[in-house]
Amino acid sequence: MLKNPSATTVAQARGRPREFDADEVLDKAVRVFCERGYHATSIGDLTDAMGLASGSVYKAFKDKRGVFLAALNRFKMVRDAKLREVIGPARTGSERVRKALTFYAEASCGADGRRGCLVVGSAAELATFDDEVARWVTAALVRNEALMGELIRQGQADGSIPAHVDHEANARLMLCLVQGMRLVGKTGRTRKEMAAVVEVAMKTLA
Repeated sequence: MLKNPSATTVAQARGRPREFDADEVLDKAVRVFCERGYHATSIGDLTDAMGLASGSVYKAFKDKRGVFLAALNRFKMVRDAKLREVIGPARTGSERVRKALTFYAEASCGADGRRGCLVVGSAAELATFDDEVARWVTAALVRNEALMGELIRQGQADGSIPAHVDHEANARLMLCLVQGMRLVGKTGRTRKEMAAVVEVAMKTLA
C-alpha cells in the first residue's frame, strides 16, 4: 500500500531545511500532474507549483516518482472524502447513486474537467509500464465499482431501485461511465452536457 507522509513525518524525517505542510504542497502537485501528466512534468514544474526548493522536494519525497505516488494517495483521499460528504445526506440508494454520478459530472466540466483526473491519467500513461502504479489504479477502480454496487443494493433494499436490476453489471457500467466522463471532460464539456449523461445513466436503474 502506498504511503502518504504526513506533515509531521516530513518535518521530522531527513532533517530538511524548510518547514511545510505536506498536504498543502501535495494538493499543488496533484494539480500539476493532472494538467501536464507524469512524463511532461519536471522537478522544476513541481518546485515552482509547490513553492519549495528542489532540495526540500528531494529530501521529503526522494524523487519525482515519490512526489507522484504521494500525490496519488492525496488525490484519492481528498476525492473520496468529498464524495462521502456529497452522498451522505441522501435518503435513498437511488438518490445516492444520482449524487455520486453528479459529483463526477461536476468534476468533468469546465476548468475542473479540462484539468483532468489523476487516476484516469495514471491508468492511461503509466499503468502499463509501472507495476506499482498499475496495482494502485486497479485497487482504486475496484473500490469505486464496489461503492457503486453497494449504493445500488441500498436502493434495492429501500425500494428506490427495482429488484430486477443487476447491481454488479450496473456498477461496472457506472464505473466505465464515470471514468469516461473524466476523460471526455478534458475536451471542455459543459455542465449541461455532463448533467444529461447522468440523467441517461439513471434510466438504466429504472
